[in-house]
Amino acid sequence: MKKIIILIPVFNDWESLEKLIVEINENIKELKKIHIECLVINDASTIKQSKLLKPTFIKSIQILNMRENKGHARCNAFGIRYVIKNKDFDYLILMDGDGEDRPIELKKLINKILEDPNKSVVAIRIKRSEGLFFRFLYSMHKLITLVFTGKKINFGNYSCLIKEDVRKLSTQASLWSSYSGSVKKNLEYFNEIDSERGTRYFGPSKMSFLKLLIHSFSIIAVFKFQVFFRSLIFIIIFSSLDFSLGTNFNFLSILIVIFNILILIVSFREKQTELLNSQENLESTKEITH
Repeated sequence: MKKIIILIPVFNDWESLEKLIVEINENIKELKKIHIECLVINDASTIKQSKLLKPTFIKSIQILNMRENKGHARCNAFGIRYVIKNKDFDYLILMDGDGEDRPIELKKLINKILEDPNKSVVAIRIKRSEGLFFRFLYSMHKLITLVFTGKKINFGNYSCLIKEDVRKLSTQASLWSSYSGSVKKNLEYFNEIDSERGTRYFGPSKMSFLKLLIHSFSIIAVFKFQVFFRSLIFIIIFSSLDFSLGTNFNFLSILIVIFNILILIVSFREKQTELLNSQENLESTKEITH
């Protein structure tokens, strides 16, 4: 029997978590010979936890309570470290707790990894639920990432990792800042499934423009050396075209230099020491058995 752990970071959104647990249970009930547990990372929520009930087909629910709020990406990083050090498992699924990662796609994710059990699987976003402006910004993020890193990164946290890949990622400094960037950089091969971005169960999106900008730069910063090299090439090309571009060359060069400075600053978020010592932020654990 294959054992799968579903890792879910949560900050205050307990109502969404309750609904998510119910929907996970509903969508895994037809999966045979699969043992599924949920591991919830409570990112120092300021709202009291609601009373969760363990449904029939989820074997156990464990809540890890953090002392200090570290943010979504670092909850995932901590969870990956915790699982590899403390859990017996075959596969690890990362899933947002607000409904945007649709539980109905769990079967497709799990079936894909059972078909090819030696490769992790990521959920490629083929359709998003956000507004037009956000989708435009996201498209720009993907384009800039491709131009400056040479990497096409069209997936987020929703994924299913084999144990060996969990072990590989668990020591990477970049994991402390960006999950998807770390996957793209450190995993040579992985499979994909098509996925639609769901809508939040409750309340508006917590992704502000500033958070989206930091998220985008964090992914790009994982490949900062490629960014610096490509930027140098672009500036050399622009310099050779200086006669035809005129003052536009100076403007474009300044923009590229500013962009690189920002990427360098964001790259300081990658802290291996904090990742390796992240268990020190664990305050308590809670098991939900019924």
